[in-house]
Amino acid sequence: MTQQQRGYWREADGTAVAVSQAHIVWTRAAYPALVDVAHRYHAVITYAELAEAVQQASGVRTSVNQRHWIGKVLALVVREAHRRGDPPLTALVVNATDGMVGAGYQDVLEVAGQPPVLDEMDREQHAAAARLACYRHFGADLPADGGIPALAPRLKTTVTRRKSAAAPAAAAATATTPRPPAICPNCFLELPATRVCDSCGATVA
Repeated sequence: MTQQQRGYWREADGTAVAVSQAHIVWTRAAYPALVDVAHRYHAVITYAELAEAVQQASGVRTSVNQRHWIGKVLALVVREAHRRGDPPLTALVVNATDGMVGAGYQDVLEVAGQPPVLDEMDREQHAAAARLACYRHFGADLPADGGIPALAPRLKTTVTRRKSAAAPAAAAATATTPRPPAICPNCFLELPATRVCDSCGATVA
C-alpha cells in the first residue's frame, strides 16, 4: 500500500482523491445500487455491503473504515432522493449486526421536515414503511395486496425471539395470579370460600 493509498485513491492508477470528491462519487454510485435493492420486495443491504459496492462501482477506494464515511454518503443520498421526489432509499440500508437502520435515519425525517423519532422501534417501523414505498415506487414484484411493511430479517428474528421468550413468562404470571375475592352484591362484604354470603345468603358464582 502506497502513502496515497492510506487515504482515498483511484483504483485504476492510484492517484489521490479528495475526501469530498470521494463522497460525491460514491453518492452517484450508491443511488443506482439502492434502486437495484428496491427492485426486490423486502430486500435490504448492509452498510458494509453498500460501502464495498460503491467503491467497486466507482473505482474510488479508501482504507478508512466505512463507519467513518458511509453516513456522509447516505446523507447526500437522502437529499438527492428528496430532490428527485423519490422515497428515501436509505431506509434500505441496515446494520449487519442487528438489522436496524440506526440513528442516521434521522436524516430522512429532517429532510422531509418531520420531527425526529426518538423511540428505537418506532424509528424502525417508520423505516419499514419507507422501504415499502421504495419497493412500490421502483417496481418490485409485489404481492397482490400491494405488500406490507416489514422489519429487516435480522431485526424481525430478534423481535420474534423476544416475544417467544416473553410469552411463557406472561402465561405463568397469569396462571399464578390469585383469583380476586368475591364480593356480595347486596352487602358488599368479602365472601367466604363457599362464595355464599353469611349475612344475606346471596351466592356468587
